[in-house]
Amino acid sequence: MRLPRAEGWYADDLDNLPEAPAHTELIDGVLVFRLVPQTIWHSRMISELREALAAQAPPGIEADSGMTIRLDLRNRPEADIVVNTAPFDPELTWFAPADVRLVVEVVLPESAHRDRTVKLRKYAEAGIPHYWIVDKEGSAPVVHVYALDGPTGAYAPAGIFRGTLDRPVPFPIALDLDALRQ
Repeated sequence: MRLPRAEGWYADDLDNLPEAPAHTELIDGVLVFRLVPQTIWHSRMISELREALAAQAPPGIEADSGMTIRLDLRNRPEADIVVNTAPFDPELTWFAPADVRLVVEVVLPESAHRDRTVKLRKYAEAGIPHYWIVDKEGSAPVVHVYALDGPTGAYAPAGIFRGTLDRPVPFPIALDLDALRQ
C-alpha cells in the first residue's frame, strides 16, 4: 500500500486505493480498517434492518449498506446503513451529507467507541438529521435514537427502543425489533 501525504489521506483517496481492505473508512485523515471478523448477529441485523427500512421508505428514499459518506475532505466513514435521497448512479462510491436522512450503525466491540462518540459528533457536524446506534443486550437489539438539534448542531437523544420502534421521522417507521433477530 502506498504511503499517505505528510498531512494524511483525503476522502477522494479511498477511491484510488485498490489494495485497501473492504470496509476501509477515513477518519480525520487516517485510514481505519475493520480487523476483527464481523459476527453473524451484526451481519443479519444490518441486512434485516436495511430491508425493513427500505420496505417502509416512501418513493425517492433508499436504504443502502456498506457505503461511505463524504463528510469533508478528510472524513469518509462507512455507515452500516444509509437512508438517503441520492439519485441512482451506478458509479457512486459515497453519499453527500445533504442526501442522507438517517445513518444507522450496528455496534461491534471494535467499533463501539467510534460509533458512540466520534461518528455521533461527525455526523451531527455534517448536518445529518437522524442517527441510530443499534446495540445488543443479550441477543436482543436496543436502538439508541438521536435527532439533530438545529440551534446547537449536536444530536439530542430522542429515545431508546427495545421490542418495538415507532418513529415519525425521517418518515413513518414501525419496527418489530425482536423479529429482526429471528
